[in-house]
Order: sequence, then structure tokens, then C-alpha cells
Amino acid sequence: MHRPAALHGAGLGLRRSLLGPLQDWRAARERDADAIDFFEVAPENWINVGGRLGKALRAFTERFAFVCHGLSLSLGGPAPLDETLLHKIRRLLDEHGVAIYSEHLSYCSDDGHLYDLLPIPYTEAAVTYVAERIRRAQDILGRRIAIENVSCYATPGREMSEAEFTRAVLDAADCDLLLDVNNVYVNSVNHRYDAKAFIDAMPPGRIAYLHIAGHYDEAPGLIVDSHAAAVIDPVWNLLDHTYAHCGLRPTLLERDFHIPPLAELIAELDHIRAIQQPRLGQTHERLRA
Repeated sequence: MHRPAALHGAGLGLRRSLLGPLQDWRAARERDADAIDFFEVAPENWINVGGRLGKALRAFTERFAFVCHGLSLSLGGPAPLDETLLHKIRRLLDEHGVAIYSEHLSYCSDDGHLYDLLPIPYTEAAVTYVAERIRRAQDILGRRIAIENVSCYATPGREMSEAEFTRAVLDAADCDLLLDVNNVYVNSVNHRYDAKAFIDAMPPGRIAYLHIAGHYDEAPGLIVDSHAAAVIDPVWNLLDHTYAHCGLRPTLLERDFHIPPLAELIAELDHIRAIQQPRLGQTHERLRA
């Protein structure tokens, strides 16, 4: 099982609606390719896609580093693990030279897809169950995967904290972590915990890369993770704290709805790099903490 290829800097989620603007940007700013260091795609959106769209994706994967972020594997779900989907994802990863695949530490299906990311109970039994499924997924994919901490609005059957549960799954599955900084902030507000303490509890050696995004204030003390707004200052500050904890990690800006002009997205990527800049001289070993 090979280790993920190294990424760096600030990346952007590649949505189909961005393909045209990005192609124009590449043509107009050929000498400024470093404005976007890597891209992330959902493999479910690109499996078996050929023709014009398939060629467009190939043009980007030949030029830029990529990661794949799954949407529908349902690692914590009661239905059998979708091994057919995993084999299709592996073919996509291999065809495009993508080393890093991530998925959500949640479930989204039972007898069909539920089209939402639902929380897994924070229990010892759930740790064992999910870890077995992650290990099986890694065997099929032939690579380590990174699980993402998710935003959640209820914690049914809780026997331990979210941080304790996340660490237990990482250890039992021997997998990596996609640390979503915005999700930590959202949950810290909704469930009244210390966001920095959660970050500090995550083992630095397992953090493969980071997510950052905007959210929506539904009501006082209730935040919805929307990926439809600009990143706010408290989340930027938490990102800086994350770098202090684990060293520099590749950081992906998520924007799925109300997508602004590309120049605004690149300005947020520049903000990520501005936070990274003072720490560029730092090194960090992959400690199994």
C-alpha cells in the first residue's frame, strides 16, 4: 500500500461550473499557475465520464496535483460496504495518478442514498464497526484513505467526545485524517466545546490535508455548514492555530454553492497562503501521536 504523494499550498474544489472560467484563467495566466496549487474532485461525479468533460478533467490532472474526496461510501452506514464503487474509484485514481482519497466519517445510506451526511454514534461499538469498513476500503483501493470530521447537529447514543471518537477510529483503522477546520468551528459553536482543544487533540502525524469553508448562521448558537459563503475571521484564526499544532498542511477551499467569480476564490486561496507564509520554514515529521 503506497503512501500519498506530497501536496502543498492552497487548493480549490473543481466544480464543473468552474471548468470554463478555469480554462480561461489557465490561458490568460499561464505564467501564474501557482495561484492554485492543487484541486479536489468528488470521484462519483467523474467515474465513467468521457467525451469533452473527460478530456477537460484529463487536461487538469496532467497539469496539477489532485485529491479525490468521496461523497457516498457511507463508512458508518448499516448497508454493506459498496465494494463495486470502491473498485470504480480505484480505477479513476489510478488512471489520473491521484494518490490521496478521502471520505466522511459519517453515513449517508441504508436501503438507498439519504443525500445527507448523518452522524455516527460516538460509541466503542461504532469505532470497531467503522474501522473494519475503513480497513476493507483501504485494501480495495490499495492506498491509505483520509477520513473527514463532519459537521453534525445531534450526537445520538454518545459514549465519548467527538475528539475521542475520531482518534479511536484513526487508531483502530490505521488511516489518515482530513481535518476540516470549518467543521470543527461549526461543531464547537453548536455543541459548546473548545475548537482549539479539539484541534490539539488530533494526532499531527495522521493529518493528510485540511478543508476550510464558509457557513451560515441559522440562529444564535446554531451554525449550518453550507459551503456557500466566504470564510470568516474566527475560522481563519483557527486555521492558523491548526498550522501551529501540526505544521503546514495542504489546505483546500470548499465552495459548492453561490460560487463567486474565480478572482474572489483565488483571493481566498491567497489568504490561505498568507497564513502559511510565516511557517514555510517549519518542518514536521509524521509522528504517530
